[in-house]
Amino acid sequence: MKKAIVTGGAGFIGSHLADSLIKDGLDVHIIDDLSSGKLEHLPDAASFHQLDISSQETRELITSIKPDVIYHLAAQADVNRSLDDPHTDMLVNVGGTINILEACRSLSLKKFVFSSTSAVYGNSPESVLTEDLPVSPLSYYGLSKLVAERYITLYHDLFSIPYTILRYGNVYGPRQTAKGEGGVIAVFTEKLSKGEPLKVNGDGLQTRDYVYVQDIVSANRAAGDIQDVGTFVVGTGIPTSLLEVIKTLENHTGQSIPYTHGADRPGDIKHSCLNPALINRTLGWAHRYDMDMGISETLRRR
Repeated sequence: MKKAIVTGGAGFIGSHLADSLIKDGLDVHIIDDLSSGKLEHLPDAASFHQLDISSQETRELITSIKPDVIYHLAAQADVNRSLDDPHTDMLVNVGGTINILEACRSLSLKKFVFSSTSAVYGNSPESVLTEDLPVSPLSYYGLSKLVAERYITLYHDLFSIPYTILRYGNVYGPRQTAKGEGGVIAVFTEKLSKGEPLKVNGDGLQTRDYVYVQDIVSANRAAGDIQDVGTFVVGTGIPTSLLEVIKTLENHTGQSIPYTHGADRPGDIKHSCLNPALINRTLGWAHRYDMDMGISETLRRR
């Protein structure tokens, strides 16, 4: 039976990925310290190990399991926390990744799949992001993810560890928290459930590439199943404004949603969209959920 390790498997994206792997009959091991993940998200059929990814115990566990593939999603993913505590951000995102890569040196690993972020691009002058654009993170979170990427590619060069790096757009869906890595859709749906008005930063015309979580799962699965190495942006290629998000929520709730406008967030980019042409061509991946379908599923399963 094929073995897979999912770090961060009690979290938002990781738990959905673990569900998918188990459904296809894999022997799934989850490593999570539950600092942001939740026990109720863990699939019953998975083997759970409550460990810090930076620990010696994690390295020894990986060596003993001898997985075929590792999906590394565990991270310090709160941008604001990274600015308040850059040392911890670095220890988790860089140190934890190095610790796992060290374990991989003694394995015949078929693939190391890393969850990265479009935050590595920072305030790019390009409104459509591609893999070959310059990177210039604006936060320690984006920087730590970029540094982890560089360690992964160097471990490949030195020790032939096969990898795929996935730089996500704005992921949303069921199980996402409105804190930490939570995106605006998680924040909006939580406020709606409490009957609270929404707050829109700026004019609400800023756009992002919103990707439903099951599409991120399928991108991970595609990356884990091929031999090729590489770095890919994962997005829909469709820019959606905050006001359009609210309109979609109104369509599915059947109610008018009140909101107020606040000031623009300092350093916030106006428009961001990811061009999925390379991952379409190389991994055969394409998104299946548009915003209407994704919002519908998010509200249904919250």
